[in-house]
Amino acid sequence: MRNAFVAELVECARRDPRLVLLTADLGWNVLDAFAREFPDRFLNVGVAEQNMAGIATGLALAGKRPFMYSIATFATMRCFEQLRNGPALHHLPVCVVGVGGGYAYGNLGPSHFALEDLAVMRSLGGLRVVAPADPLQTRTVVRAVNSQDGPVYLRLGKGGNPEVPGLAGRFVWDTPEVVREGGDLLILATGAVTVEALAAAERLALKGIQAEVAVLAHLPPQPTDSLTGLLRAHRGVLSVEEGVLTGGLGALVAQAISQADLSCRLEMAGVRGPLAGAVGSREHMLARQGLDADSLADLALGLPRRKGYVTRLEAKA
Repeated sequence: MRNAFVAELVECARRDPRLVLLTADLGWNVLDAFAREFPDRFLNVGVAEQNMAGIATGLALAGKRPFMYSIATFATMRCFEQLRNGPALHHLPVCVVGVGGGYAYGNLGPSHFALEDLAVMRSLGGLRVVAPADPLQTRTVVRAVNSQDGPVYLRLGKGGNPEVPGLAGRFVWDTPEVVREGGDLLILATGAVTVEALAAAERLALKGIQAEVAVLAHLPPQPTDSLTGLLRAHRGVLSVEEGVLTGGLGALVAQAISQADLSCRLEMAGVRGPLAGAVGSREHMLARQGLDADSLADLALGLPRRKGYVTRLEAKA
């Protein structure tokens, strides 16, 4: 995803002279292409994410379109106050790029695990939170971000993220993208862990269960009609996210079900255990948290099946 992000950012910068890129002393092998072509629009602020947020705010106020790039935990939580008081409160076109979402930095441990970032950034009113599922969707998201006027948090994988079959780079704000049809239940995922959700659906198919799989890359602060409509068509829903459940995708889905008084049952797959403790590769950490394909398939087996559920109010009518 990192390489896809930079490749698309270079393309956008060729068309838009306002675009600038800031980094907190990281990503040199990744960001070199941008730095070489636009040296006067590339700024390394050093290991100082809070200052980077302030500089990005000033550049946006001066008419620029800043993208500020750092490790996801540092890009969000280390400078949360500066992002709140700058781009969020003043609705400025600053894109906070957090690389290494979820367990992407595996062996580096909890200080580098970006597990709370989606929830933290969703709490900032007026700031859009986006976690693309694969490199092709990342490129589409970058174009969409650069063509809108408000602040955005863009969560990326660290690298080596495979393409999601059936997605083909599709992305529309607020809208789930269906990547696999199925009438028994719905698996709704966000971010790079989507490939595990899709693999879980394939395992379920071997048992005769056809799961629909959809990607919700943009996590809005409130449920949207498109999300509610997708949920209404299913009796059982499994949400999948590589992060804490509080305030993330599962919480958004639960809110949608509650507000629309839907009768579907929801299971939420995410990070439940303590952040501290033994660490390992991303694959190891996903398995420990039940976010690997086998664990997700097992969790989905407990959901009710078939389409066509209605709201409780409609059932009473």
